[in-house]
Amino acid sequence: MRNFNRLSLAALLTFISMLLLPFAYAQQGPGPGQRARLYNPANETTVRGTVEEIKTVTGRHGWNGTHLTLKTESKTLDVHLGPASFLKEKGFSFVKGDEIEVTGATADFGGSEALIAREVKKGDKTLALRDAQGIPKWSRGWRR
Repeated sequence: MRNFNRLSLAALLTFISMLLLPFAYAQQGPGPGQRARLYNPANETTVRGTVEEIKTVTGRHGWNGTHLTLKTESKTLDVHLGPASFLKEKGFSFVKGDEIEVTGATADFGGSEALIAREVKKGDKTLALRDAQGIPKWSRGWRR
Protein backbone atom coordinates (compact mmCIF):
# COMPACT_ATOMS: atom_id res chain seq x y z
CA MET A 1 0.00 0.00 0.00
CA ARG A 2 2.83 2.36 0.87
CA ASN A 3 4.56 1.72 -2.48
CA PHE A 4 1.27 2.34 -4.26
CA ASN A 5 0.98 5.81 -2.63
CA ARG A 6 4.56 6.68 -3.64
CA LEU A 7 3.92 5.51 -7.16
CA SER A 8 0.69 7.53 -7.34
CA LEU A 9 2.45 10.63 -6.03
CA ALA A 10 5.29 10.22 -8.54
CA ALA A 11 2.81 9.78 -11.39
CA LEU A 12 0.84 12.85 -10.27
CA LEU A 13 4.00 15.00 -10.05
CA THR A 14 5.14 13.82 -13.49
CA PHE A 15 1.72 14.64 -14.95
CA ILE A 16 1.72 18.14 -13.42
CA SER A 17 5.27 18.76 -14.66
CA MET A 18 4.26 17.78 -18.18
CA LEU A 19 1.31 20.19 -18.03
CA LEU A 20 3.49 23.10 -16.85
CA LEU A 21 6.42 22.51 -19.23
CA PRO A 22 4.95 24.45 -22.21
CA PHE A 23 4.30 27.48 -19.99
CA ALA A 24 7.88 27.50 -18.68
CA TYR A 25 9.23 27.19 -22.23
CA ALA A 26 7.11 30.12 -23.39
CA GLN A 27 8.70 32.42 -20.77
CA GLN A 28 12.15 32.41 -22.41
CA GLY A 29 11.88 35.98 -23.69
CA PRO A 30 11.83 37.67 -27.06
CA GLY A 31 15.34 36.80 -28.21
CA PRO A 32 17.55 39.12 -30.22
CA GLY A 33 14.81 40.84 -32.19
CA GLN A 34 14.28 41.60 -35.86
CA ARG A 35 17.45 43.65 -36.32
CA ALA A 36 19.73 40.85 -35.17
CA ARG A 37 18.05 38.44 -37.59
CA LEU A 38 18.45 40.95 -40.43
CA TYR A 39 22.15 41.54 -39.84
CA ASN A 40 23.94 39.91 -42.75
CA PRO A 41 27.75 40.19 -42.56
CA ALA A 42 27.86 39.84 -46.37
CA ASN A 43 26.12 43.25 -46.58
CA GLU A 44 28.63 44.95 -44.30
CA THR A 45 30.01 48.35 -45.26
CA THR A 46 31.80 51.28 -43.64
CA VAL A 47 30.61 54.85 -44.14
CA ARG A 48 31.76 58.25 -42.90
CA GLY A 49 29.55 61.25 -42.47
CA THR A 50 27.95 63.95 -40.39
CA VAL A 51 25.14 63.36 -37.89
CA GLU A 52 22.11 65.31 -39.11
CA GLU A 53 19.55 64.07 -36.58
CA ILE A 54 19.35 61.89 -33.45
CA LYS A 55 16.08 60.00 -33.00
CA THR A 56 14.76 57.94 -30.09
CA VAL A 57 12.46 55.16 -31.27
CA THR A 58 10.33 53.10 -28.89
CA GLY A 59 10.53 49.38 -29.66
CA ARG A 60 7.91 46.66 -29.32
CA HIS A 61 9.02 45.73 -25.82
CA GLY A 62 9.11 49.28 -24.48
CA TRP A 63 12.85 49.96 -24.71
CA ASN A 64 14.11 53.09 -26.43
CA GLY A 65 16.41 52.66 -29.41
CA THR A 66 18.72 55.29 -30.88
CA HIS A 67 18.74 56.00 -34.61
CA LEU A 68 20.88 58.55 -36.42
CA THR A 69 20.37 60.30 -39.73
CA LEU A 70 23.85 60.31 -41.26
CA LYS A 71 24.76 62.52 -44.22
CA THR A 72 27.58 61.00 -46.29
CA GLU A 73 29.20 62.41 -49.45
CA SER A 74 26.78 60.48 -51.65
CA LYS A 75 23.57 59.92 -49.65
CA THR A 76 21.67 60.20 -46.38
CA LEU A 77 21.32 57.03 -44.29
CA ASP A 78 19.16 55.93 -41.38
CA VAL A 79 21.57 54.28 -38.91
CA HIS A 80 20.14 51.92 -36.28
CA LEU A 81 22.46 51.85 -33.28
CA GLY A 82 20.73 50.02 -30.41
CA PRO A 83 19.11 50.62 -27.02
CA ALA A 84 19.60 54.14 -25.66
CA SER A 85 20.38 52.63 -22.26
CA PHE A 86 23.31 50.65 -23.75
CA LEU A 87 24.79 53.78 -25.32
CA LYS A 88 24.38 55.67 -22.04
CA GLU A 89 25.98 52.80 -20.09
CA LYS A 90 28.99 52.95 -22.44
CA GLY A 91 29.23 56.76 -22.14
CA PHE A 92 28.49 57.34 -25.83
CA SER A 93 26.30 60.22 -27.04
CA PHE A 94 25.79 62.11 -30.28
CA VAL A 95 24.94 65.66 -31.25
CA LYS A 96 24.06 67.18 -34.59
CA GLY A 97 27.25 67.89 -36.52
CA ASP A 98 29.32 65.02 -35.08
CA GLU A 99 31.67 63.47 -37.65
CA ILE A 100 31.50 59.68 -37.29
CA GLU A 101 32.45 56.44 -39.02
CA VAL A 102 29.97 53.56 -38.92
CA THR A 103 30.56 49.93 -39.83
CA GLY A 104 27.41 47.87 -40.22
CA ALA A 105 25.16 45.87 -42.51
CA THR A 106 22.59 47.38 -44.83
CA ALA A 107 19.06 46.03 -44.56
CA ASP A 108 15.61 46.85 -45.91
CA PHE A 109 13.10 48.27 -43.40
CA GLY A 110 9.69 48.80 -44.86
CA GLY A 111 11.02 49.66 -48.31
CA SER A 112 13.82 51.97 -47.20
CA GLU A 113 17.47 51.17 -46.67
CA ALA A 114 18.94 51.32 -43.17
CA LEU A 115 22.37 50.59 -41.77
CA ILE A 116 22.40 48.33 -38.72
CA ALA A 117 25.51 49.51 -36.90
CA ARG A 118 28.10 47.05 -35.62
CA GLU A 119 30.70 49.65 -34.64
CA VAL A 120 30.78 53.44 -34.40
CA LYS A 121 33.91 55.60 -34.25
CA LYS A 122 33.71 59.19 -33.03
CA GLY A 123 37.01 60.97 -32.64
CA ASP A 124 39.33 58.60 -30.79
CA LYS A 125 36.46 56.62 -29.22
CA THR A 126 35.05 53.37 -30.62
CA LEU A 127 31.76 51.81 -29.57
CA ALA A 128 31.25 48.11 -30.37
CA LEU A 129 27.52 47.42 -30.71
CA ARG A 130 27.55 43.92 -32.21
CA ASP A 131 29.98 41.11 -32.86
CA ALA A 132 31.07 40.06 -36.37
CA GLN A 133 27.92 37.93 -36.82
CA GLY A 134 25.65 40.82 -35.82
CA ILE A 135 24.77 39.55 -32.35
CA PRO A 136 24.11 42.57 -30.11
CA LYS A 137 26.56 43.22 -27.28
CA TRP A 138 23.62 44.12 -25.04
CA SER A 139 21.99 40.69 -25.54
CA ARG A 140 24.04 39.10 -22.73
CA GLY A 141 24.87 35.92 -24.57
CA TRP A 142 21.87 35.26 -26.82
CA ARG A 143 22.99 32.81 -29.55
CA ARG A 144 26.58 32.79 -28.23
